[in-house]
Amino acid sequence: MASFSTSSSRPYHIIIFGASGFTGQFVVEEVARTASEGPEGSLKWAVAGRNRTKLEKVLEQAAGALSKPELKSEVDILIADVSDLDSLAVMCKQAVIVLSCVGPYRFFGEPVVKSCVENGAHCIDISGEPQFLESMQLNYHDQAAEKGVYIVGSCGFDSIPADMGVIYTRDQFKGTLTSVESFLTASTGPEGGCIHDGTWQSAIFGLADSNKLRSLRKKFGHKPLPVVGPKIKRRGTLFYSNELQQYAIPFMGTDPSVVKRTQRYLTEELKESPVQYGAYVGIGGISNVFKLVFAGLMFFFLVKFSFGRNLLIKFPEFFSFGFFSKAGPTRKQMEGSSFHFIFLGEGYTEGSDPSEGKPNGKIRTLVKGPEVGYVATPIAMVQAALTMLKESDSLPNTGGVYTPGATFAKTTLIDRLNKHGIQFSVL
Repeated sequence: MASFSTSSSRPYHIIIFGASGFTGQFVVEEVARTASEGPEGSLKWAVAGRNRTKLEKVLEQAAGALSKPELKSEVDILIADVSDLDSLAVMCKQAVIVLSCVGPYRFFGEPVVKSCVENGAHCIDISGEPQFLESMQLNYHDQAAEKGVYIVGSCGFDSIPADMGVIYTRDQFKGTLTSVESFLTASTGPEGGCIHDGTWQSAIFGLADSNKLRSLRKKFGHKPLPVVGPKIKRRGTLFYSNELQQYAIPFMGTDPSVVKRTQRYLTEELKESPVQYGAYVGIGGISNVFKLVFAGLMFFFLVKFSFGRNLLIKFPEFFSFGFFSKAGPTRKQMEGSSFHFIFLGEGYTEGSDPSEGKPNGKIRTLVKGPEVGYVATPIAMVQAALTMLKESDSLPNTGGVYTPGATFAKTTLIDRLNKHGIQFSVL
């Protein structure tokens, strides 16, 4: 197994790559904020990217935001570029874990994964792109296993709250949990809110390449997962949710695919009973329904053509009704925003036979936290890294390319998240 300890040749517990990007700057702040939680009470870390001036500015900004002027002199800066493989190798050889914040990952993510595997560094990313995540598993899992390197994708809001939320719900249920539905709502304060357009671009190219994702999945040759209890019923494309008291649609993000990959791992490798999963998101009242229908039709039409994709990329605010923005949210907007994930599970209580009759038990859990993209995501990513550093004995037996649930199911990650504002509870 690749080491989880620093050494003279590998001096950093963590290197944040892409630290000067929009999300990366907040990951820098979160690492600085929680450095005392590192091994033996300290964390050796550095920032990396293409431009030294921008990286210096990020450290200066973090120093001001956290009232830690020492960051400007104590945190090392490394120059690395995805187009310069030698620079990536130099970076990865110095890190125990690389936090990869360079997106869209379909364009910039693979060289980082490849270099981490080849140079013995573990890697955590915050990708919400199923095609990237699953292609990394297909192409690098065996090599990572051989090297003892852990590559863990989607360790931000996509998809730690959903993936770990299903595991939490299963662990809290007294019996055999057979299915879970999740209902996501996000709220903003008086300042409003938005998401940086890097996520918008990932969605554009992901939908444009959806056929490639289907062909990629065929290459795994997976057999269907066994179904325990009744097959979960899928809800409509648009419906009124009594659970949320608002209209809802199926969640279009990466959560369903990540949860399914986790359940496959738990079933095939750990011989645990699989949990079926359905994911939905609340969209509000009838006025939002009309906005969504209009924006959705425009998006699905334009994304098919290169000129349409260029328009979507150039004018994210217009085509998303302000939901995505090139500037991203302000700090005030982040402070006023939050999310709620309700999980509704059902299964068979202790002593009941899952092969007979209908499920006779239900459970309702909640995962809630701060703004999703630039507060909750850095918290989740950094706590995932700290968990790997401090609980390597509780990770899967071999290295490989894993989901958060597969990686952290046997760790105290949920307890760590609870202490940092992403809270899991039974309702």
